[in-house]
Amino acid sequence: MLAIPRRDDDQDIVHPFQRRPIDPGPTPWSLPDPGLADAEGLVAVGADLEPATLVAAYRSALFPMPLRRRVLGWWSPDPRGILPLDALVVSRSLRRSRRRFEVRFDTCFVDVMTACADPHRPHGWITPAFVAAYAELHRRGFAHSVECFDEAGDLVGGLYGVRIGALFAGESMFHRATDASKVALVALVEAMKAHGLWLLDVQWATDHLRSLGVIEIPRTRYQELLAAAVAEPGSHPG
Repeated sequence: MLAIPRRDDDQDIVHPFQRRPIDPGPTPWSLPDPGLADAEGLVAVGADLEPATLVAAYRSALFPMPLRRRVLGWWSPDPRGILPLDALVVSRSLRRSRRRFEVRFDTCFVDVMTACADPHRPHGWITPAFVAAYAELHRRGFAHSVECFDEAGDLVGGLYGVRIGALFAGESMFHRATDASKVALVALVEAMKAHGLWLLDVQWATDHLRSLGVIEIPRTRYQELLAAAVAEPGSHPG
């Protein structure tokens, strides 16, 4: 079941992907060349998490993650993980699981991000500063969440990420019920197809993500796709 609770009037339902984001303006920082990344994908440290910096970074194939929790790092791995939308693997059991959840977009962004930031999760990296920064990106229309609710109305899974043009940069997902995060991913892919988005960035390809259809491409190829995706409005380069 799919629910999109935003309305412009009594007749027309507006999906969050149809919203025009609020331009944050230029960043005061000179962003580094992603080609300067080390073997682990770290390009630089420092700067800030202001909306203008974040939007400029995603446009430049960079994304932030803390380095040793206290230092802000900017990353651009090579190879880069992406999910071709038509390659998403939806198993028979996952199709059955979809019927168990209600999926919504952008109704509880901070709750989703806070769940992704649970300190009990292994390799957790989402700090309160990141939650505050991406909540502001959400307010401006750049960051979005996909949320799964069970029959009791409890939030049991979801994901969040950043949308610029035809790009959706997935940041993190969580689940408290079997397959809930996968159901959120299926809903994301369907919404991307419906609204003209076609580049789904997952940063690094894990074994779990590969089982869902994620592939790896060279950084240079990702930059080519990214340039087309964030153009106004760009066509798919193939």
